[in-house]
Amino acid sequence: MDYRISEPVVGPRPEDALPDSVTTAVKVVVVGGFGVGKTTLVGSVSEIRPLTTEETMTQASAGVDDIAGIERKSETTVAMDFGRITLSDELVLYVFGTPGQQRFWFLWDGLFEGALGAVVLIDARRLEDSFDVMGRLEERGVPFIVAINAFPDAPSYPVADLRESLDIPDAVPVVDCDARERSSSRDGLLTLVRYLYALTTTTSEPR
Repeated sequence: MDYRISEPVVGPRPEDALPDSVTTAVKVVVVGGFGVGKTTLVGSVSEIRPLTTEETMTQASAGVDDIAGIERKSETTVAMDFGRITLSDELVLYVFGTPGQQRFWFLWDGLFEGALGAVVLIDARRLEDSFDVMGRLEERGVPFIVAINAFPDAPSYPVADLRESLDIPDAVPVVDCDARERSSSRDGLLTLVRYLYALTTTTSEPR
């Protein structure tokens, strides 16, 4: 019996191929509360067609997902986002975005396996959503940096005040980031890479 395929099968694009010069691949994760812009960041920075698992929010999530401050949000990540960015001829980053709702946090175990570090994306309008996120990273011993995403109506706080409010250690970099802009998102990831390198250099120094 013949079957008709409703949609054509799309294969890999030539531009998605990994350059032959790449010798090192690093896995990093973008985490944060619900609606802070993780999917936007992964999509803006990825040089390949990003993989997303966004689903339309329905009435069933009412009373379960707190959308205070993000009432216009209509879709949410239910598993992960995935993208790739080449930082040099030899180094490529695989970037995974996590779901923000706590009811999906059980998926973090798999997403963090093999990850060297994380970017904690923060919405300055809802700082309280970041406490549990950073707490989980600290429990796992995952190095991270903090990136303050640019929302038009978000307040601007001095970095020193943010560190105090969120109890961020002095050694942890805190940067501004516009998740919509590729260059800004790339700079945030580069900050994480430099921080991870600095940690490796410090721990490998003889005593």
